[in-house]
Amino acid sequence: MLKVPQLKGNYWGFCMSDRGAQPNAMTPRVWVISAYRAGEQSQLLALAEGLQLPYQIKPVRHRWQGGLINLFRGTGLASLHPEDRAQFCAPWPDLVIAAGMKNEPVCRWIRAASGGQTRIVHVGRPWADPAQLDLVITTPQYRLPCRPNVIQNALTMHGVARARLDRAVEMHRDRLAKLPAPHIAVIMGGDGGPYRFGATAARRLACQASDLARSLGGSLLISSSARTPSEAVSMVAATVDVPHEFYRWRPHDPDNPYFAYLGFADHLVVSFDSISMLSEACATGKPVYMFDLAKDHGVRETTNVGRDTDLRAFGYRLLMRFGPQRLGRDIGLVHQRLLAEGKAHWLGEGLGKSGPFVGSPDLEQAAARIHQLLETPSSTALPFSSR
Repeated sequence: MLKVPQLKGNYWGFCMSDRGAQPNAMTPRVWVISAYRAGEQSQLLALAEGLQLPYQIKPVRHRWQGGLINLFRGTGLASLHPEDRAQFCAPWPDLVIAAGMKNEPVCRWIRAASGGQTRIVHVGRPWADPAQLDLVITTPQYRLPCRPNVIQNALTMHGVARARLDRAVEMHRDRLAKLPAPHIAVIMGGDGGPYRFGATAARRLACQASDLARSLGGSLLISSSARTPSEAVSMVAATVDVPHEFYRWRPHDPDNPYFAYLGFADHLVVSFDSISMLSEACATGKPVYMFDLAKDHGVRETTNVGRDTDLRAFGYRLLMRFGPQRLGRDIGLVHQRLLAEGKAHWLGEGLGKSGPFVGSPDLEQAAARIHQLLETPSSTALPFSSR
């Protein structure tokens, strides 16, 4: 997935179909508080675009105290760098979209400053009780309880649209078409939670992907991402033994072929650590194969079937097993759902079938709920504890 650069200064954004629009007195005022993780930032921007409303991005940088302030359910802007605080002033927004624990005190402060009129939509897992928020948009991995104001999406929201893929493919078609078909995209994630993407997993991925391409007489379109460790990149590059193109991720690269790979490939292999990249792959309707960082599905003799590990990954596994649910996430719940619904398969366990382009029905559902929320008088909105 493309990494979203750090934003500087306020600016207005518009949905792709409405770039020339300008906000007016009757248009809901929408603020997006920038996230500090790339995957969450991509979701926020996709949701803002999906609302078909003008929106203003508020870039923020947090000091180390940010986590402590929200740990005790604080309200305020004290966690922000001083130069980032001045942008939060009237006229107050009708809606704030945000993600991440550090941004929750900022959202609560905005709502209090607006006299309780601003609605808060949180993406992911909030640290505070969901009852303090007007709407929470989450996925199964966070194991949130069922509430009237909690949307349990199957996958994360994203901006993968048919037109976007077509434009990307046209930019790279001449080069990619020189590789033998069928084309298999291999999208590499990185370390996440209890999983480590080291040299052992990278070698397994390269071997299995090469086996798949060789069995089909095709080639690989490989892309690393912002989170891919350098040792994994080097191991895949050294191990792949079939025709391929390998894009090594670079920040702010306008020629990043990620979306071209999604649009051009016939099959998609995605490391299972990234729910965001799995969501984008599943949107294409093409066969999606999840690569398991922890174990091999369909072992071959030359594959080193070990697990990369370190103290951080080991500690997270202990947290998942013995700690409270709110402190961890279980991406295996998403994997199980994808397998049960036939949206993805394990790499090494046979071939999947292509279907129609899916897009992001979860995004459409979330946007519809937000429009309903904006049409509801604030006096009848869900209660919250900090005004």
